[in-house]
Amino acid sequence: MSPPIVRLGSAAAVMFCAGCALHEAQPKAPVLPAAFEARSSASDASWPSQDWYKGFGSPELQALIDQAARGNLDLTMARARVTQADARARQAGAAILPSVDAGGNGNYLAGHSVNGTAHETDWAALLSASYEIDFWGKNRATARSASLLADASKADRDTLALTTLAGVADGYFQVLALRNRLSVATANWEAARKLLEVIQARFDAGMANPVELSTQKAVLATAGLVLPELRQQEAEALAALAVLLGHAPEQFSVEAQSLDSLVEPVVGAGLPSELLRRRPDLYMAEANLQAANADLLAAHAALYPSLTLTAAGGVQNPALNAAVISLSGTGPTLNLGAAITQNIFDRGRLRAVRAEAQAREDELVAAYSAAILSALVDVENALSALHHLDDARALQEQSVTESERAFEGATLRYKAGSGDFLTVLEAQRTLYAARDQYSQYKLARFQAVVALCKALGGGWQAPAPKSAMKESQ
Repeated sequence: MSPPIVRLGSAAAVMFCAGCALHEAQPKAPVLPAAFEARSSASDASWPSQDWYKGFGSPELQALIDQAARGNLDLTMARARVTQADARARQAGAAILPSVDAGGNGNYLAGHSVNGTAHETDWAALLSASYEIDFWGKNRATARSASLLADASKADRDTLALTTLAGVADGYFQVLALRNRLSVATANWEAARKLLEVIQARFDAGMANPVELSTQKAVLATAGLVLPELRQQEAEALAALAVLLGHAPEQFSVEAQSLDSLVEPVVGAGLPSELLRRRPDLYMAEANLQAANADLLAAHAALYPSLTLTAAGGVQNPALNAAVISLSGTGPTLNLGAAITQNIFDRGRLRAVRAEAQAREDELVAAYSAAILSALVDVENALSALHHLDDARALQEQSVTESERAFEGATLRYKAGSGDFLTVLEAQRTLYAARDQYSQYKLARFQAVVALCKALGGGWQAPAPKSAMKESQ
């Protein structure tokens, strides 16, 4: 009786190991600074909301962002990838439950010999079921990995959406800034033309020399050359903005003409630890890491035996067709089976799969840490940019004010005959440079606010953990 005792003992050991399923390891909590180095200077600054772009006070910008959310082609592709990932998760989750199939077959047999002629019709209508007992958690780990990858795909879509919407805002501000610069360049050209008229009049009266006249004509021509270049840049910025909206560049336009009509919202950063649940790219990196850990668990579980139960029942004719006993006639039938499989030799394939899964997890641990560092750098850079722009505000405004005053005074003195031409020329160049620089400064401020909103996650928040997933761990 010793052989049956051995088999029963083996079965009991396998059943005992059902409670010894492998468990997934959670990623280590990252070490984060207590606060950002460059904090928001405004005491009432708050974390950006999901509709952060409304803070700029531009209904046109809001409409453009709504168009981008619906029509951007990259977002359309990302939504399709999410649907694919959800479908893969459902496929993987199906292995946790038994599979049931219905089938029917018919077979007509006929033969003739010296002993006579015979024929027979065999048929069956059966329901069959199979179930792999998930002792080691392989199927649950595979399903969890697919579910986490689906979550990562959603976070990737949200990351792309945030990048796209920030790109729309940046593109919109770029168009308006170019129009500001074009207005400044046009005013500079007009001032050069009026000064040329003054010099021409003085030349005709014998009060100006030919060098002054030729120099101012050259200045007027140079000022005019800037205009087509800025118009080309504006056209390119409009085309780039149209593409972000999923719109053809033709017949696309922006109504606003200047950055002056916009409001600069106040945005602040909270604690660095909040980034982990407020940036979709960090959530995606964490989900990918957890999925890799689940893949490692599944690869490890594949090294252990697997037990599959099968059952089939229904009606067939003959009722039983076996090697030892056959029952003729139609009747109910039931087939039960169990199979246990243990890999013996595969030239190290399963262990290589596990080694690959381990290396993949190690890679994503580093990728998760790198994503956190990159997020911290994004926030620090945006906060630092706003701080430095705040420091430069008074100097920028003073530069424009004093340049306007100097040009006006130099022009009046030249007209009165008490000033020299070179002073007027230098004042004109300084004024144009100051106004153009101030336009670019205003653009930099709006773009820095957008960069901060993007770095802080744009109001995104991680979804609540799934209770079902917690129970399955």
